[in-house]
Amino acid sequence: MATTTDPRQRGDLRLRTSRTGRRRGIVRVRWYTYLVLALAAAACIFPVYWMFVVSSVGSAAATQLPPRVVPGGNFLNLLKLVFETVPFVRSLINSFIVAALIAVGQAFLCSLAGYAFAKMTFRGRDVLFLILVLTMTVPAQLAVIPQYMVISRLGWVDTLQALVVPGLVSAFGIFWMRQHISATISDELLQAARMDGANSWQIFARIAFPVVRPAAAVLGLLGFVNAWNDFLWPFIVLKSPDTYTAQIAIKALQSNISIDLGLAMAGSFLVTVPLLVLFAFFGKQMVSGIMDGAFKG
Repeated sequence: MATTTDPRQRGDLRLRTSRTGRRRGIVRVRWYTYLVLALAAAACIFPVYWMFVVSSVGSAAATQLPPRVVPGGNFLNLLKLVFETVPFVRSLINSFIVAALIAVGQAFLCSLAGYAFAKMTFRGRDVLFLILVLTMTVPAQLAVIPQYMVISRLGWVDTLQALVVPGLVSAFGIFWMRQHISATISDELLQAARMDGANSWQIFARIAFPVVRPAAAVLGLLGFVNAWNDFLWPFIVLKSPDTYTAQIAIKALQSNISIDLGLAMAGSFLVTVPLLVLFAFFGKQMVSGIMDGAFKG
């Protein structure tokens, strides 16, 4: 095998290698990439900003052409009117309680069910999982009537548990956690734990769940957002203002004859702020949890 003995040749070889490495390591982003990202960000932010503009000006700004983009000085007055019209603070607390319980329930119970489908062997497992996946193709509206009949028989109409209990487990959550557990936890690790004397619950609590905790946290956050924004089911089962969630409180701001868009926009903006704060603090964790499951396995 021939070797390079000339120092100048060795220096030229190192120089070419370093230049090639730098070229391969550099990822150049064109200016139009930033332009597209800026336009996409503006398209996402503008509806929230325009909602604030309308809530700070009044109903007239909602139908103004071209749309008004400068906020007014009436926001605090409309916000005060919102709190005087409906028990909005109580509605926000109800929404937070319902959404938090659903988030925790889905993160834990869907992880438990997903672990059973992914790593435990029992008769009819694949058939049950297929049925579970097929239920995701059925529109949720078809389950409203039988679900209301069950809630009515239990005496839960106009109570918060009518919102919490049906949302503690979801077919998508079980599917999500089953796929993530199958991709991230090896059978050899679980077999080693069984050989050490651990039972199924200990394996799940001490080995499986800590590994998939980021994915469970993402599922919990998604469940929180869906429960916070849910309108149809709370509108059907909640009757009294003391049990209203935030979305039903916004509906209560509208009369049967007319709609005060400024008042409705003020309430909607107030309901949107907690979600913006949530994504500001946990948005990075959500993205990392989703990408973590996408690239493993």
